[in-house]
Amino acid sequence: MSSSNYEYYGLMATYWDLLRGDTSDWPDRFMWLDVIKKYGQPVLDVGCASGRLTLDYLEQGIDIDGVDISTEMIELCKANAKNKRLIPALYNQIMTELKLPRKYKTILVPSSSLQLLLKPGQPLQAMQHFYDHLESGGVLAAPFMVLWQEGDPLESGFSREVARPEDGATIRRTSWSHYNPETKMEGTRDTWEIIKDGVMIESEVHEQIPATLSYTQSEAIALFEEAGFANVQAFSEFTFDPAKPEDTLFTIIGTKP
Repeated sequence: MSSSNYEYYGLMATYWDLLRGDTSDWPDRFMWLDVIKKYGQPVLDVGCASGRLTLDYLEQGIDIDGVDISTEMIELCKANAKNKRLIPALYNQIMTELKLPRKYKTILVPSSSLQLLLKPGQPLQAMQHFYDHLESGGVLAAPFMVLWQEGDPLESGFSREVARPEDGATIRRTSWSHYNPETKMEGTRDTWEIIKDGVMIESEVHEQIPATLSYTQSEAIALFEEAGFANVQAFSEFTFDPAKPEDTLFTIIGTKP
């Protein structure tokens, strides 16, 4: 797969973990653990990236596999696993073409990764593959973000930087996004820079226009139901409280009958 098909390559992949920092207290981590305890193993982590969840759960004795579209992220996950003396089952595949050797009791699609599927039919295609990879009674859990609400600015951005441990060079990520209310899609541009002794020694621009599709709660629920899932429920953020109409982050869980 070429880098033009996905965002996570080059400097973004190399410094992904460094820029994110400690993720051990991220709230989704605890909700997914509760989902796994309730619905069972084995587990599939879709969009596993560098192994934030896959390796954490594997260390806890959970039977979990990881899959990601990015070859670079899979390699980073393997390197992180080696450092932890773990041997995860990892697959470099696309959500819409998923073909794995076993079925699961729980499939997680963290980080709102379903919203990266932008072409008509792609989200449902991915959902049907998830459905096929679940055991009867198994569940699919996925968070969604409302990317824009009436009155919000159409453009936003942020900058984040951290010192590279080995030499003190500054790793900087500058992000820009623009939301199109007509398409309900957001375009993004990320500039990654390495600055040493006041001089930029390397830079890379990752532009995805469009990059992400916004969902309402009713749209996300309808997607699950169209794929055949039953008992589809919307929860507020990363809790088991029922979703509120004003929530801009919500989690959908559906069961394969």
